[in-house]
Amino acid sequence: MGAGETFVTLHCASWYSDRVQVVEVETKIGQEISSGNLDKFAPASFDIITLWHVLEHIHDLNGVMTKLSTLLKPEGKLIIAVPNSDSFDAQMYKEYWAAYDVPRHLYHFNQATMKRLLKKHKFELIECAPMKFDSYYVSMLSEKYKQGKQNLAKSVINGLKSNLHAMRNCNDYSSVIYISQHR
Repeated sequence: MGAGETFVTLHCASWYSDRVQVVEVETKIGQEISSGNLDKFAPASFDIITLWHVLEHIHDLNGVMTKLSTLLKPEGKLIIAVPNSDSFDAQMYKEYWAAYDVPRHLYHFNQATMKRLLKKHKFELIECAPMKFDSYYVSMLSEKYKQGKQNLAKSVINGLKSNLHAMRNCNDYSSVIYISQHR
């Protein structure tokens, strides 16, 4: 969660697991990075909220989406990155597709289901953006699940095939970033 002009920096900060490193980023951007229980935040507290491979893990999906809607300022943005169950690599690996990640992933999304979810919670979809590197990582894990061993060359080829397919087919990348605005 954070301020509008720094969402990329905040996304990068989400990779940090150590509070000391987060403080360094906060100092650099001059703003606080918030995390924790959603109930501690006042309504209309945020310009932007990011969920980077988080939404698929949430038990009360509709409850959290409603809460996020109340936490955003008018015209605030919600940026969600999730695996795409319609991607080429999902279709190729089927039950071995690593991004199914059962039981940790409680939900599986494609572009249509994400658009419906956003609309249901009064978010207007502004843009979809690809996460092109995810196809390589997911293919690497999927290949190991399927074959029982790593095959880096095949993983890279399959990741590339997935991205090339997505470029020609409605941007159905392995993972998609949904940038939406609170209505």
